Amino acid sequence: MRIQRFVFVGVALLFTSDPAAAQPARPGEPPRSDPARTVTLSLTEYNRLVDLAGRPAPPTTAPPVSAVLASADLRVRVDRDTVHGVFNLAGDVLRSGITRVPLIAGATIIEANADGRPVPLAIDGGAHTALLPGPAPFAVTLEWGAPLAFAPGRASFSMPVPPAGAARATIDIPGEQADIHLSAGIITRRTVAAGRTVVEAALRPGTPAEVWWSMRDSTPVAAAREVRMLADVFTLVTIGESDLRMTALVDVTVVQGEPRTIDVRLPGGYELAGVTGSVIDSSEARDGIVVLTVSDPAVRRHQFLLSLERTHEGGSFSIDTDFVALSGVQRDRGEIAVAGVGTLELNAAERAGMHRIDVRELNPALQSLARVPILAAFRYQRSAAAQVGLAMNVQRFADAGVLAAVADRAVATTLITAEGRALTEVVLQVRNRAQPFLKVTLPPGAAIVSVEVAGEGAKPVVGSDGTRVPLLRPGFRPSGVYSVSYVYLHAAAPFAKKGELAMSLPKMDIPVGIVEWETFVPDRYDVQIVGGNVIDRQFAAEAEAKLAGAAARRGYRAGSGGVSRVGTGVGAGGVGAGLSAVDAVSISLAPGSLPGQIRGTAKDSSGAALPGATIVLQSGSFQRAAVTAGDGTFLISGVPSGTMTATARLNGFVAQSRSFDFDQQPRLLDFVLPLAGVTESVIVAGSAIAHATAPPPAAAPQKAEPSQNVINLQRRAAGVLPIRIDVPRAGTSHQFVKPLVVDQEATVVLRYKRR
Repeated sequence: MRIQRFVFVGVALLFTSDPAAAQPARPGEPPRSDPARTVTLSLTEYNRLVDLAGRPAPPTTAPPVSAVLASADLRVRVDRDTVHGVFNLAGDVLRSGITRVPLIAGATIIEANADGRPVPLAIDGGAHTALLPGPAPFAVTLEWGAPLAFAPGRASFSMPVPPAGAARATIDIPGEQADIHLSAGIITRRTVAAGRTVVEAALRPGTPAEVWWSMRDSTPVAAAREVRMLADVFTLVTIGESDLRMTALVDVTVVQGEPRTIDVRLPGGYELAGVTGSVIDSSEARDGIVVLTVSDPAVRRHQFLLSLERTHEGGSFSIDTDFVALSGVQRDRGEIAVAGVGTLELNAAERAGMHRIDVRELNPALQSLARVPILAAFRYQRSAAAQVGLAMNVQRFADAGVLAAVADRAVATTLITAEGRALTEVVLQVRNRAQPFLKVTLPPGAAIVSVEVAGEGAKPVVGSDGTRVPLLRPGFRPSGVYSVSYVYLHAAAPFAKKGELAMSLPKMDIPVGIVEWETFVPDRYDVQIVGGNVIDRQFAAEAEAKLAGAAARRGYRAGSGGVSRVGTGVGAGGVGAGLSAVDAVSISLAPGSLPGQIRGTAKDSSGAALPGATIVLQSGSFQRAAVTAGDGTFLISGVPSGTMTATARLNGFVAQSRSFDFDQQPRLLDFVLPLAGVTESVIVAGSAIAHATAPPPAAAPQKAEPSQNVINLQRRAAGVLPIRIDVPRAGTSHQFVKPLVVDQEATVVLRYKRR
């Protein structure tokens, strides 16, 4: 056998800089020179290169700081008794995202721009901080102003210096000044031309510099100090049913001088409803201008609130509106929010100088003024060439019901065994538009055993937040009232010789007009009702019959929910037992609200909020209404002074009314509406109270023969339902009712004793 051994001692690598040079020459062309070079490496060196190439790249290191302010170029000019400067700042944002970059501290900034666009600034510990994106370089221009200070034989001003890596300044001073001094920095050059002195200086970064020079006169001639102000106006326009309400929050910053009055131009077509503000001493309207007299002219900042109103045609309309403006200010900018009452569509065309913004970008103070949804938002800066205004086209739509489903009636039947087990069937007569499920909150330990939708079986859904009963099934499209039923089994403590039994029906998330509940108790027990929120059915029927007869004799008109006196204008119903008329309607001052506003709540006797209640304010020919929100609150603005009558109404509850004197101080009205029953209405006028309370429910429920509902449930438990339960065959039936059940339980407490 012949053995051959090969040893590789080197690797030849071919390098070329021109790929075309390595190609062969075409026919007829002279041979090309080969520029390639061959390098021979040892195998060890080659392996080391391969190893180095295979190593992972070192991780990137995060920058030690988020941003760097590299340079600051300050150009300052002194005229008369003011100092004006333009600061050009340059640097880099090193980290990704929006970064807070400190720019300057202790300065009065008039305007900040970057590439011709405003820069968002924030105040952080007395320093102006810019919000800039990164990583990227930036260049910011700040416009700064300050007053000139005079002392005998001397003039001076303090100049803030940005914390940049290098800061240089060019200062232009009137006159031929030879002794200009700088507290922090070095003057590098001084020139005199055209009666002015220009100095160039290197400044100490981040350290304010005081600049001063000598004056020939020992005391300068006091020049008339021109008033210079900056204004920010935050305006809310609320589109009402028949009017436009404009609320303007004005913030005035005094840069120079001490203004005694502030002139505000009102938009055309509006009437001034009120002016409020702690800095305002008095106000006077003159030909579309309101002259405000401030209480302290030396204050550097003034804030006040203007309320204006104008009428419109109602329904859908188009309107062109201007906004509040201030006369004689050096800068007038602001934000506008447009809100609407009811269901409407808004098309707003802004003028030059305005641009649309997201609602979330609005000033928080402006957002807090809105009590209804904001539809559009704008920002502007007023100038002689840009007039601020909006052309609004409003299309209003008729209000529609918000309830997707409602039950006219619920019939509940409960069979109770001697072992304490309870089988309950609930049958609902439902009107449903689009709600797919009914959320029910079962008693602890209960479980649903059967569900039917329009006579056919369905399956319940069990979730983490409760059990849901289907209201619809595949192929079924309801066009009117249909039935939905479910049966559940509940195990409780077994009956003893005597004791108490507390029962409750599930809480359902749709309104139920009336609940009729029948309980079937074994025959060997005597039962009395001792608690709960239901009414014995026989007692309710007898009381309603007696009240109807008495109402006919006294000129009242009877109804299903109670009675009402003809001509009172207050809905049927009454207060529950133990609730006085003063408790039903309370009134107090509302701190934090605006003048001319009335706000409050509507609740039931248990303290639960009542959404959808109608609140009506009336005084002579004035009438305005509002509907309570989901948390039971309401707000009515623009209420005139005078004797006002406030009424709260909701179907199934007792209407409440109260009269009071309104003097533009905001008021808080809280209504407590008891369930409608066999009582009369409550009217409160001033401190006079007239009411009739309902008689207490009977202590012992009347026994009755079991209804067909009991017999049907007994049959289903015996042969249809997938459960084993020994339902009582003989016993007594007790029937209860509860009107208008809205997301609450119907409860009853029975005291029993074995015969």
